[in-house]
Amino acid sequence: MNKIKKWLIVSLLISLISGAFVVLLTFDSGTINALMEIRPEYILAAACIHAMTYVIWGMRTSSLCRALGHDVGYVRSIEIVTSGTLAASITPSSLGGEPLRVHLLHKQKMPLGKATAVVIGERIMDGIFILALAPISIYVIRGVLQDPIFDILFIFAEAGLIFILFLTLYAIWRPAPTKKVVYFLVHKIAPLLGKKTDAALEKIIMRADSELEHFHGSISVLLNEGRKGLAFGIFYTIAFWVVDFSMLYVILIGLNQYPDMVIVFAAQVIVLLLLAIPATPGASGIAEFAGTTVFSLFVASSVLGITVIAWRAFTFYMNVFVGSFVSFKILKDTDFIKRFLN
Repeated sequence: MNKIKKWLIVSLLISLISGAFVVLLTFDSGTINALMEIRPEYILAAACIHAMTYVIWGMRTSSLCRALGHDVGYVRSIEIVTSGTLAASITPSSLGGEPLRVHLLHKQKMPLGKATAVVIGERIMDGIFILALAPISIYVIRGVLQDPIFDILFIFAEAGLIFILFLTLYAIWRPAPTKKVVYFLVHKIAPLLGKKTDAALEKIIMRADSELEHFHGSISVLLNEGRKGLAFGIFYTIAFWVVDFSMLYVILIGLNQYPDMVIVFAAQVIVLLLLAIPATPGASGIAEFAGTTVFSLFVASSVLGITVIAWRAFTFYMNVFVGSFVSFKILKDTDFIKRFLN
């Protein structure tokens, strides 16, 4: 638990300090007036909208599991995805959520390969959707901002996502080279973990080979007889991001700001690309400053700091709270989290 607390505290401290810095930079006489005129019903609505994304995400996971022949209920799927938000919030690029969700799906009697196919499949669908919107978003943003630094950051983030997406798709379509890479990594890493005997290595390789076969077989099933489930997965992916992007717009209405919704959506796509840079746990600090920079295009300076804090309150702090509650109080799966962070 000490390791979990350490990563969580580091992530929270970076976020809190960054948030406080952003507020101090943008605070003026208009900020106090804006705080006095906040419409709390819209802030509450924003919280409900973010909570709805958990439900949509859980429905996507459940539909993909059923497409692979495993009936994981909606409630359990929602618990699994919300639990993953804790690990995602304290690891760079939110990558910690995937192993935890795979583990929890495996506990629902899904083979590791199939559980991995579901989780990686979700990541691929998210990546494709965001990458597809990226050119449109950069075009929209460039209409109101001419900044070479912004262009450079966007290019790096886009290149990173394309690289990850390419590697994943290559692993799906070319299983043989993927296995060779996995075998090479097993031979290099296993001795460091104390697995030095040929028998132990052979057992690990056989397990890896079996799970890779499950993974590739599951992807094949999704693309063929599981196409209906895959179609639902794509639908839920689009619904998830539309709902999630709507949250910021509702927050702004609560702060008596009425920007163009298209710009609000485009800005969040750009921020997501910047958050793909694996610099800090849960993108703490990066998110606050990226949000401040991009949101300043359509948010008045006096309420910019409040906007960023409210946005992070739902996309980060709410995820930490809900993820912690589900992980430790409902699923009680602290052992895996400790092993993962150690």
